Amino acid sequence: MSIHNRSRCFVAASALTVMAVGAVSAETVNPLAEKVRATDSRFEDVAVAKAEGYAPIPCASGLTGGAMGIHYVNASYLKDDAVDVAKPEAVMYEPMADGTLKLIAVEYITSKGPASLEGHLFNFNTAPNRYGLGPFYELHVWAWKLNPTGTFADMNPNVSCDPMKGM
Repeated sequence: MSIHNRSRCFVAASALTVMAVGAVSAETVNPLAEKVRATDSRFEDVAVAKAEGYAPIPCASGLTGGAMGIHYVNASYLKDDAVDVAKPEAVMYEPMADGTLKLIAVEYITSKGPASLEGHLFNFNTAPNRYGLGPFYELHVWAWKLNPTGTFADMNPNVSCDPMKGM
């Protein structure tokens, strides 16, 4: 192969790499997730969540793997049915091996539906459910931890409740 042809192949391969990286970036960048990060990053310190009235419920694992982590839930926000980016009904943390909690996502919950937030439809959960709530609509936003199954999926295969065992 001549140097000219090799150069053209290198340029074409470089362009494909840039396009592939751009596609990945476009898929992982989500305007709502960015807004949630900008608005709710104060919850990186779990003490802030507690001070704002959030209380923990046990770590939630999926039946087929993955988890949602520990939800810190604000009961007054659950009752008001309002959906506000700055006031998520639940703040989600992943338990770490050293006993700390790492902010990974938030969850918006309302009994009024069908519900949406900035164009993203909530999932419907019927009653009875494992939370002891009536029927409700919920939307997870994985704003701090990439979820390979989607920014708004319930479970994240990269999250585990295992560090909670023995505590």
